[in-house]
Amino acid sequence: MDTNLLIAIAVLVVLVVIAAWLFERRQRTDRLKRQFGPEYERTVRTAGGTARGETALEARQRRVAQLDIRPLDPEERGRFSERWRAVQARFVDDPGGAVGDADALVGEAMQARGYPVGDFEQRAADVSVDHPVVVDHYRRAHEVALRLRDGRVTTEDLRRAMVDYRALFDDLLMPGEAPAQETAMNPAREAR
Repeated sequence: MDTNLLIAIAVLVVLVVIAAWLFERRQRTDRLKRQFGPEYERTVRTAGGTARGETALEARQRRVAQLDIRPLDPEERGRFSERWRAVQARFVDDPGGAVGDADALVGEAMQARGYPVGDFEQRAADVSVDHPVVVDHYRRAHEVALRLRDGRVTTEDLRRAMVDYRALFDDLLMPGEAPAQETAMNPAREAR
């Protein structure tokens, strides 16, 4: 065979391999953006780049896949809903106490679903896999709960925290395993 032909074939093979790699990377990015929504951009930004962020998101997926996450049965959902109503009613007389109770109740609902409830950042990362649309609500509400301990919050901060906790709480209580997609398709639900 002619040397020029061999070189042309080698170059063509290299170009095909590069194109396939680039296509696979694009597919990976698109898949992760679809699954994680706004959490994708946050993670890429905090990780310091696309490759690191995507690696972190895939690590979250693998970690959560090893957990025994389950939907709540109707009786559990009913009990949690009743407890939420009591927390919400407490807000009128004791906004700070209600936010503390909401934080604890969300943690209990997460634990009942099968999420580990250790370190907050790990909890947020874990819950972002199945609830990416509302995990930012969780982070904002938790930040208010932390500032509450120092007395650096307004009543409006506390009200917003309750709304943010409610967004994740509602997603956690939903039956089935596709709450984030349902929330994403119904923005009015997220605004509650």
